[in-house]
Amino acid sequence: MNGTTPAAGPGGRRAAGPLPHRWLVTGGSGMLGHDLLALLAARDEVEVVAPRRDELDITDPRAVREQIGAHRPQIVVNCAAWTAVDDAEEHEAEAYAVNGEGPRHLARACAAAGARLLHVSTDYVFSGRRPPSAAGYAEDAGTGPGTAYGRGKLAGERGVLEELPAAGTVVRTAWLYGRHGRSFVRTMAERAASPGEVRIVDDQHGQPTWTKEVAARLVLLAGVPADRARGVFHATAAGHTSWYGLARAVFSLLDADPERVRPTDSAALDRPARRPAWSVLADHRWPHVGGAPMRPWRDVLSDSLAEVLDLASVEHRGSLGADAEGPPRPPGQLPRVVPRG
Repeated sequence: MNGTTPAAGPGGRRAAGPLPHRWLVTGGSGMLGHDLLALLAARDEVEVVAPRRDELDITDPRAVREQIGAHRPQIVVNCAAWTAVDDAEEHEAEAYAVNGEGPRHLARACAAAGARLLHVSTDYVFSGRRPPSAAGYAEDAGTGPGTAYGRGKLAGERGVLEELPAAGTVVRTAWLYGRHGRSFVRTMAERAASPGEVRIVDDQHGQPTWTKEVAARLVLLAGVPADRARGVFHATAAGHTSWYGLARAVFSLLDADPERVRPTDSAALDRPARRPAWSVLADHRWPHVGGAPMRPWRDVLSDSLAEVLDLASVEHRGSLGADAEGPPRPPGQLPRVVPRG
């Protein structure tokens, strides 16, 4: 492909211009980073550098300046983060260095080099209380994190937008699952393949989101002029559910009895970091940059589960939420996916 081909976004719409030629991606070994690098590897018009953590420590401003100065990227995508939410409560300074100070170091170096920055953030920057709008938190809604992780991520957002007011983009996402790493969806698939009940909280609500779809939105934004893509975007699947509802959906898709999933509440978990009760994000800005609305989480889960779990076969036997019949499986053996339609 040549450098004049616009970036295609989910839903069939196209970004306004060609992709930048030179990219630098941090956090490329993570779940989202893996999917982003895979998308970029298929684009002949781009060159990508993805330094490992031992090659680029974003908490070190000198190392950041040297890497960006050496590679001269036109765009930097920051997928690096401290994501251990509970550990951040006990190690807030270390988590803050990665999530709060690291993005500012990247933004300053990008400003000096004339590069754009796409920074991945989280729903944890909000209070977790349900806002008046049933659609969820808007991009410009007031923040109010209640955890060390959220405080660090909010500081990182502010660093990007303050240092790069004309070329900085924050992309918030939540409830991620993907092929390259641990996630709630993978854990539930493993539990579905084993006997017994599982108790899952039913008082936390959010939007299960496939990392591959978020990666596609990052590519779409890179093809949009900086003056249109600056500021905050939300990249989460449409609709919402609870962790309990998501667990039942995974069980159903894997031909396991969803009645084995039983509800409980967050108080029963007694975790160091308080989880948001409401993590639903509204995404109003995508139509303004050529992007279709994000797809419903149920549709995406059905379409993606075989790939996420790296299953060899997909059996067309039912729909999401339906109880499918079939012979018993040995404990621990992953069942086959039962996709929609």
